[in-house]
Amino acid sequence: MSICKALTIAGSDSGGGAGIQADLKTFQELGVFGMSAITAVTAQNTLGVHGIYPLTREALGNQIDAVAEDLRPDAVKTGMLWSAEMIAEIAEKTDQYGLDHLITDPVMIAKGGASLLREESQAALKELLIPRSYAVTPNVPEAEVLTGMEIRTFEDRKKAAERLCKLGAKHVIIKGGHQPEQGRIVDLLFDGSSFTQISHAYIDTKHTHGTGCTFAAALTAETAKGKNIQTAFETAVNFVREAVEHTLGIGEGHGPTNHFAFKRNSLQTR
Repeated sequence: MSICKALTIAGSDSGGGAGIQADLKTFQELGVFGMSAITAVTAQNTLGVHGIYPLTREALGNQIDAVAEDLRPDAVKTGMLWSAEMIAEIAEKTDQYGLDHLITDPVMIAKGGASLLREESQAALKELLIPRSYAVTPNVPEAEVLTGMEIRTFEDRKKAAERLCKLGAKHVIIKGGHQPEQGRIVDLLFDGSSFTQISHAYIDTKHTHGTGCTFAAALTAETAKGKNIQTAFETAVNFVREAVEHTLGIGEGHGPTNHFAFKRNSLQTR
């Protein structure tokens, strides 16, 4: 049996709701062997980020080397990258090892408001990672930063997706969680020529910590399994919807999503 493998390059979330912890949980639930290269250690919980401790560029590069040389990933996801130096290192390693299924989640702000990407690193993200990306998965505020445009309508989101594709991304997914309309959320996929959208009911809950990481991780897992972008997109949307709908309700602040809800509910409906 062939084992599908996915690598997450991201920060560590001590609270377990986002970052590499969320990614590895998602990979496991979707039947993919997960590996990690840590960019930074954070001290955080549901109430916020209390400390950020970045690793060096050398430490990050050595982690990627160790994984790629022995356990070549079928897909790679990036999350919290922190600095331009780390972004440059990932771009270099992507080329060195021919990692052609790179999913870039442009993590900029934590749920509690802490900055997770230095402002001067945004240009490096656009210039070095997006052109190498199989897919980019911003939320609306992140898409505004990356495109320099204001996004107020669904048509604005389409224009933003087109702009991001022009930067070199093969596929763009702009998530709709920050922009619900009439009690529904619409997630949008652009494949360079046509749009696909998935609509589902808005779930009114504060327990959404790690939804962006989890979505991109689910997309990465399905891509590692050889699924096409539309199928991977649909699974990622449903995985996050189940994770939010069946909330764990833990923590005093923005609680984590329920990473085992999708698999559990799938088994129950068989």
